[in-house]
Amino acid sequence: MNGAHDMGGAHGFGPVVQEENEPIFHAEWEKLALALNLAGPGKWNIDMSRFARENTPPGDYLSRSYYEMWLYGLEKLIVEHDLVTADELEAARRGETFEPVAEPRLTADRVEPAMRRGGSTRVDEDVAPLFTPGQQVRARVDTPQGHTRCPQYVRGRVGVIDRDHGVFVYPDTHAHGLGPKPQHVYAVRFEAEELWGPQSEGGAVYVDLWDDYLEAV
Repeated sequence: MNGAHDMGGAHGFGPVVQEENEPIFHAEWEKLALALNLAGPGKWNIDMSRFARENTPPGDYLSRSYYEMWLYGLEKLIVEHDLVTADELEAARRGETFEPVAEPRLTADRVEPAMRRGGSTRVDEDVAPLFTPGQQVRARVDTPQGHTRCPQYVRGRVGVIDRDHGVFVYPDTHAHGLGPKPQHVYAVRFEAEELWGPQSEGGAVYVDLWDDYLEAV
């Protein structure tokens, strides 16, 4: 979907300032936010989690920090999947406590293996690629209502396939329980002038795009 999360190539947000010696976490609660997301009950996948965060009013999205958005999305998912009610969640915010109803999925001894395992969506399926390295392609012009990983600033723009990463789950269907629809993902090179016109400072941008995001030129 088009939303505040998709701000790549947009003006008005100021420079991206890199924090010197930035720590992985800025506060203890951020560690818990990550652990809670990893300890999910297996009722949703990574693309569903992304969509829960993206499908947020712009004011809410832009006013929250990175891990605040992770918690916000997780709260939406656990309510939508009937793990808790909205009233119970609000009661917990007020300080009420509840007895556990099941054994924890992510105990302390399982944290490191879970972090190292990660969550790759690469799939081992024999799917024919639609495009080849060196081929000129155009990112499709689309305004999807659901989750997508095709950024707005490349839609309608022409680029060249730089390399084929292999076959991966298609996030647009995966985020909505419509199946993995595996297909190839390519690194596509877009010249800066193609994206931002002759006033650009030159160079190029590489964007990873799925088969369904592209069309031959």
